[in-house]
Amino acid sequence: MKDDKVKPSAFLVQGLSTLAIAYLTTLSGFIYAWPSYTLEMFMSNATVLSAPMTPMEASLLGSLTNVGGLVATPFCGYAVNKFGRKYAAIMYGLPYVLTWAIISITRWPPLVIAAVGLAGFGAAGQAVSSVYISEICQDSIRGGLTSTTVSGYFVGLLFSYAIGGHLTYHQVAYVHMALSILYMIMLTFLKESPVYLLLIGQEMEAARSIAFYRRASATSKEVEMEITKIKLQMDPRIDEILEGENDPSTKKGLIDKNDVNTEVRNESQWRFLMRSESSKRALVSVLILMSVTILMGSIVLQVYAEPLFKEAVPSMQPNLCSILLAVTFLIASLVCALMLDKFGRRSLMTITSIGSGVCNFLLGTQLQLHWGPHWLTAFLIYVYSFIYNLGAAIVPFVLTAEVFLPEVRGLCNSLSMACMWIMNFVTLIVFNPLVDLFGLGPIFYGFSVICMLGAMYSHFWLPETKGLPADAIQRLFLKNNKN
Repeated sequence: MKDDKVKPSAFLVQGLSTLAIAYLTTLSGFIYAWPSYTLEMFMSNATVLSAPMTPMEASLLGSLTNVGGLVATPFCGYAVNKFGRKYAAIMYGLPYVLTWAIISITRWPPLVIAAVGLAGFGAAGQAVSSVYISEICQDSIRGGLTSTTVSGYFVGLLFSYAIGGHLTYHQVAYVHMALSILYMIMLTFLKESPVYLLLIGQEMEAARSIAFYRRASATSKEVEMEITKIKLQMDPRIDEILEGENDPSTKKGLIDKNDVNTEVRNESQWRFLMRSESSKRALVSVLILMSVTILMGSIVLQVYAEPLFKEAVPSMQPNLCSILLAVTFLIASLVCALMLDKFGRRSLMTITSIGSGVCNFLLGTQLQLHWGPHWLTAFLIYVYSFIYNLGAAIVPFVLTAEVFLPEVRGLCNSLSMACMWIMNFVTLIVFNPLVDLFGLGPIFYGFSVICMLGAMYSHFWLPETKGLPADAIQRLFLKNNKN
């Protein structure tokens, strides 16, 4: 909104609250980084386990987190509406505590693998984190703060890589377990989302929640206006109201008369989604964007970075290469957080998609033709990683958190995250057969083409949502324009 100014005290509270909530993805970073520096030891005769892991067990150790995430993601939509945003977020920290507790006490390889799969249930909670953050932040800073769910993951990667080279196996497990418990404790001090409180009919508590995050009086005009705005977004007639925007008296009359249904409705999220044209269009847009960004090749580069770095810079330790890559991810995501609410989602998505496409093409030619020195391969990987995480990697997650109405926000976030897990899995499954068929270089040409298609979609069809409330965003999808 044009007058959505954020007071410094409110920015501090919303920022610190966001960091606490986004800390869940930091826990995800821990579990994804951990196998990279323990797997070699697990497969050797010097293993701390009862027996060395087999190649099949090692493969499962690196992939079961994704399976756990995919299995648990559909539950997110139910959890955010059944238990609330706050308690659902706390609940998704529990799998990490159990995971590290099991890892710290067991020596049996199958149980270690099962524990890693259990951590995937916690990784699915990113959908909850995004919803929670988007509902406590003011529109003018929502994009940058929501993007911290991605930055938090990179912080987890970097921290785990760093301690992995200095602490013992059990010390690493204890540190990760303690930090997982800390996450659950921190969230107990936060207020529940005002959107959820209004959904369950607790208007006074919703006012106190808004007052807490805005640093205002619960009876102030600012809080009253925010409640009215949320109520409008929750009205079951929202599509009809927005389609009637040509008659301003329609919307004004509803607000003035407080003619908005805030009672708990029996209609399921699925039925609401099927009935809401704007929600369906928003979901299609988010799923397209999520699929395209996964197919831009980042997940493949993360998996194959180590062998590529070994060839490019054999004198550098693989762990140091991984740390530098995590630093690149983190710096780019932080810069993105600063730029999202200034330059908008669409422009960042378009520009970084084009940049990622150029890097993929150059990397493909280098891998196929070897036209440059070996170190150029590493340089292109770092440049690609920076550009990709400057926008294309983050924008889909920000949009997922902000483009849906409160009624279906949990369900649609779950569907978006499920799309991410599935596309990651499919990409990794088909990658090796395609490399055998076409070679490594041409595969990156394919990634380059997808990057350009993503840029085209973003530029021509993606609405700009910067600084807009959910009802205004729905209007963009209803009109199918780019205003």
